[in-house]
Amino acid sequence: ELNQDINVIYQFVSNSNDLERFLANPVVTKESKKTVLKDILGEQVSGTTLKFLMLLVDKDRIEYLRYVATSYTALAAKESSSEIAEVTSVTHLSTDQQEKLKAKLKQLRCTSNIELVLKVDPKLLGGFVVQIGSSVMDFSLAGALKKMQNHFQSVTL
Repeated sequence: ELNQDINVIYQFVSNSNDLERFLANPVVTKESKKTVLKDILGEQVSGTTLKFLMLLVDKDRIEYLRYVATSYTALAAKESSSEIAEVTSVTHLSTDQQEKLKAKLKQLRCTSNIELVLKVDPKLLGGFVVQIGSSVMDFSLAGALKKMQNHFQSVTL
C-alpha cells in the first residue's frame, strides 16, 4: 500500500511543476498547502500517508516531497532486489502497456523484478524514454529527430 501511495505522490509531483512550485512557495500558508494536498491526494493515498504529508507541511519540509518519494522508491527497490525504471511518455500508459513494458525490461535487464515510475512529457512528441540507473533508452520521436539533426550536422559537404 505504501509503495503505491509513494508512486502516486511521485507521479503528481513529477507531472505538475505548478504543484511543486506551490508547495515550495514560502508565501503560501501551511493550511493552504494542506488543503490542496488533501483535495488532490486525499482519495488516492492512505490516511497514514496523508498524515505524513501533513507532517512534512508542518515541519516546512514539503518542498522536498519529490526527493522523499524518490529516495523511498530507491530504498524499497533495493530492499526487494528490484530495479527502478523511470518511464517518461507522451501520455499515460495503460495497465496493459505497463505490463508489456515491464516484461520486456525484465528480459533486457535479466532481472526478476522491475518497478515502473511513470512520468508524462508531451515534449517527446511520441514514444517513450526509459531510465534505469545511469542507462537511458530513448524510443521517443523527439530523440529520433535529435539524432537525425546531429547526424546531418556532422556530415560535411
